Amino acid sequence: MTTMASFHHSVKSGKRGAAAEHARYITRQGKHSSHVDELVDTGHGNLPEWASDDPSKFWRAADKYERKNGTAYREHEIALPNELTLEQQQELVQTIVGEFIGRKPFQFAVHSTASALAGEANTHVHLMFSDRLDDGIDRDPKKTFKRFNAKQPHGGGRRKDSGGKNRLELRDNLMALRERCAEMQNGALARSGHAARVDHRSLQAQGIERSPEWHLGPAQIRSMSDAEKERYLSARQPSESASADA
Repeated sequence: MTTMASFHHSVKSGKRGAAAEHARYITRQGKHSSHVDELVDTGHGNLPEWASDDPSKFWRAADKYERKNGTAYREHEIALPNELTLEQQQELVQTIVGEFIGRKPFQFAVHSTASALAGEANTHVHLMFSDRLDDGIDRDPKKTFKRFNAKQPHGGGRRKDSGGKNRLELRDNLMALRERCAEMQNGALARSGHAARVDHRSLQAQGIERSPEWHLGPAQIRSMSDAEKERYLSARQPSESASADA
């Protein structure tokens, strides 16, 4: 019998000035080092030569040279199935990086925390990346983040992968990424012998009669009674009629 595992995949972005600090957050450095025990894996790649294989140098340059109010980084935040071992989760992350990133500079960090509400493992990956595509042209840091020049590529910066796409195209791309993410997770679950599967679709599209959950912060969860937590967790389960119809 197939059981459903939880699925979470969001795509975020950060403005110029936020990249280096966010990288320190996901890698639990600086003021975030008190939570370093939550960091279980990290890595980076596709950095330009001038970054000297140092992602912090790349993100500092993005913060300095991206245009005012420009996007310095984007990020996939993806929950990893609890059914998988840490090694299997790490293999899944490498598969996701390989498919989602391509030639873009990236840095990732895997966190393993305990859910404040249910106490279950909450293992997830933060996959930061620059939207600036590597075109093989050697540029210094400042030039890397200049506006792309289609007529004279050597005279401008790297082209952004999202450049020229309208909102509808970006939305469709995100939907396709979420679907592919679910496929990769289900493939990993199947290969490891688990019956659980994830579904990227909305609850309504899945035929589940339950309202979407509101995000609860740690402070709000701490203020809840045991009975309130139990009611909230029970509401996560699909109704009997929905289960029968699925």
